[in-house]
Amino acid sequence: MSLNLEDKKAVVAEVSAQVANAQTIVVAEYAGIEVGDLTSLRAKAREQGVYLRVLKNTLARRAVADTAFAGLADHLVGPLIYSISADAVAPAKVLNDFAKTNDKLVLKAGSYSGKVLDKAGVQALASVPTKEVLLAQLLGLMQSPISGFARAIAAVAAQKGEPAAAPAEA
Repeated sequence: MSLNLEDKKAVVAEVSAQVANAQTIVVAEYAGIEVGDLTSLRAKAREQGVYLRVLKNTLARRAVADTAFAGLADHLVGPLIYSISADAVAPAKVLNDFAKTNDKLVLKAGSYSGKVLDKAGVQALASVPTKEVLLAQLLGLMQSPISGFARAIAAVAAQKGEPAAAPAEA
């Protein structure tokens, strides 16, 4: 059943609202995927806060026109599923992880920060750790010199046979 003009305008408005808040859009071909698999992909996308939708390509082109994602319009050909999110990594990660277990989902392209990405670029973006992991790594890096210094002081004290000074309590 085709959409009438009002339905098409509503779809474009809905997708445009998602695109306005997005940092990343990733598209993939989904032909041949079973309904159950597609349902699990949608559930995984919801968990990650990713807007996942199958759209008519002409409607998607209208939604991304005059945005940072306009360069993606040349890649919107064929049966595509659109993954859109304000999280820079989540759309790529959701589709890439699913594509690893289901060979019928083929990553096509993406757009991040105004740059169009090919399949390899989307896979590279998907391999970036999450924000929480990056913050934990940064914190560990910042604590490393301090904890190393404390271990060195304790080792020197142990060599001299003196008990190490107890850390001051805050």
